[in-house]
Amino acid sequence: MDKKGARYERIYKQLKELFKTSEHPLSRMASICAVLHHKMSGFFWTGFYLLEHGELKVGPYQGPLACMELQKGKGVCWAGVERAEPVVVPDVDAFPGHIACDSRSKSEIVVPVFDDKGMTVGVLDIDSSQLNTFDETDADWLAKIVRLIYE
Repeated sequence: MDKKGARYERIYKQLKELFKTSEHPLSRMASICAVLHHKMSGFFWTGFYLLEHGELKVGPYQGPLACMELQKGKGVCWAGVERAEPVVVPDVDAFPGHIACDSRSKSEIVVPVFDDKGMTVGVLDIDSSQLNTFDETDADWLAKIVRLIYE
């Protein structure tokens, strides 16, 4: 396992232990944001967008001010919802329909969040101020981490 994978493994174990104290999904999302944002280098904005009545609205996050709501069917977050799988974007300027909540964002990863019935309830969205920050290691570990929300 590489250095990044080992760091994710430690974070996963820390969160799994922490979540024994609360089953509340929003509390778990807030904790995921805080831990990832402060322990992973290059994470400029770390947060959740939650599906509510067919709209993606900002949820718990760490970082600069966020878009409050994302235009339906546009951008990386909606791609994550529609594809129901992680979306890795090495360069946001090359992604058709990218929604720029902050012009400093250069690369992005979005991981869908599924509830205990398998329904998509939102996405974990992470931006970096550097190009090419995210890869399959991030996608795999972040998918595993968000599964803890409803475990």
